[in-house]
Amino acid sequence: MPTTPANPLEPPEDVAALRAELAASRAALAELRSRLHHRDCELEKLKLELARLKRWRFGRSSERLDAQIAQLELTIEAMETVSASAAAQAPAPAPPRSSASTARSTRPSLPEDLPREDRHHAAACTCPDCGAALTYLGEDVSEVLEYVPASFKIIRHIRPKHRCGQCGTIDQAPAAERPIERGRAGAGLLAQVLVAKYCDHLPLYRQSAIYAREGVPLTRSTLADWVGASSALLAPLGDALQRHILGGATVHADDTPVPVLAPGRGQTRTARLWTYVRDERAAGGETPPAVLFRYSPDRKGLHPQRHLRAFTGVLQADGYPGFRALYETGRVQEAACWAHVRRKFHDVAQANDSPYAREALTRIGSLYAVEADLRGQPPDRRRCERQARAGPVLDDLRTWFNDTLQRVSAKSTFAVAVRYALERWTALTRYRDDGRVEIDNNAAERALRTVALGRKNYLFAGSDRGGDSAALIYSLIGTARLNGVDPYAYLRAVLERIGSHPINRIDELLPWHIALGDPQPQAAAAAA
Repeated sequence: MPTTPANPLEPPEDVAALRAELAASRAALAELRSRLHHRDCELEKLKLELARLKRWRFGRSSERLDAQIAQLELTIEAMETVSASAAAQAPAPAPPRSSASTARSTRPSLPEDLPREDRHHAAACTCPDCGAALTYLGEDVSEVLEYVPASFKIIRHIRPKHRCGQCGTIDQAPAAERPIERGRAGAGLLAQVLVAKYCDHLPLYRQSAIYAREGVPLTRSTLADWVGASSALLAPLGDALQRHILGGATVHADDTPVPVLAPGRGQTRTARLWTYVRDERAAGGETPPAVLFRYSPDRKGLHPQRHLRAFTGVLQADGYPGFRALYETGRVQEAACWAHVRRKFHDVAQANDSPYAREALTRIGSLYAVEADLRGQPPDRRRCERQARAGPVLDDLRTWFNDTLQRVSAKSTFAVAVRYALERWTALTRYRDDGRVEIDNNAAERALRTVALGRKNYLFAGSDRGGDSAALIYSLIGTARLNGVDPYAYLRAVLERIGSHPINRIDELLPWHIALGDPQPQAAAAAA
């Protein structure tokens, strides 16, 4: 009977087992090669189509043609980003020393006219083995392309090498850590690319053109590689944000459609970006606010149910039926949004100048006047004041809704708006008796505005994996903004540290913990 080796890395001694393992490895390798070949063929086809359209554009000007070119640019960009993200997450053996020199020889050299900043990494003066004096042998110089606002610079990491004259030991300072292993982009440049894409809504092909004007040729595929690798590196922070948000007593939730390319059809399908916000400042809370985005390929209720499976408390959202299963568990209470109700009456008033709609808006406005006086007050005071001041207004409003409903057509848009409010009355009035809850879900709607702006420029996402990457970066940028932290400074600081930061202390890299002025605050604190 064949025996299994004690070390799983050692091959089995049995010949039949060796053959079976070899056959399985060959089959897996063949499948991977087939997938890569298919992707490369599709990517090459898209690039040829893009080149054809660009040549055609010189002969004719058309907004439709420009839009088609932009869509192809974004498709290729998304495919290249996904490939880089997958490669960064897959474990790979360290390359042999010879491959590094080969990679250096095939890559284009960095521009000679850019300013250089030398950073010397001093080595020990005595031999670490025997303590004798070291003899200088030379130095290794590696260059990293870095970005500073409105300019580029190249940082030269210089590491002198010393040789012990007595025992021959060679000593040198360790190589500087890079955000992307063997990559030539510094943390500042990576942060700039991410912020420009997800905060300033500049697709990578437009960024490539901007950098080219500054004399630095960075292709779209190179930028896509950096975005994918950075997303893989930052992924643990998304889980940390989720734990923080779901640990609160109240969560705001909403979603928005995102067009996503349907593979092989050249068309788009509608996916969703879900947002979950924890912001207790209006109730006098001191817990840092945070926003989390999650991507899903459709709008099925199982997605928010999965996102919120660890949450217990009050969920403030619209009337989406997919949340109903959460409320049925008993661990999640529903709080509805008065802004949604008000919007329906506002639309009626704008459409036909209905006196009933104007009256409804006036009554709802008096509820918001109470909230304006209570913003920032502790929950107990908010509850007492709401019950005393908003309670009678809510009771009168419900009576007025029921009475007015008898005097208007059941099919009128005003009647539809009234029924929408009455059907959710328990959830709409939950805020009156719970000072932690807000009157509306505007916190979640504000978080989605940046997605709406970016959607006008992106046209669509390239794949589901690209949607996941976008959700992660949107989360980090949105949370930094909520805490008054510059997104560029935050992402740069995180990318400088996350590679060597302990995964069990990942919460220390959230925006309200990280010290932007200190390059290694956590290491300094640990040393102290």
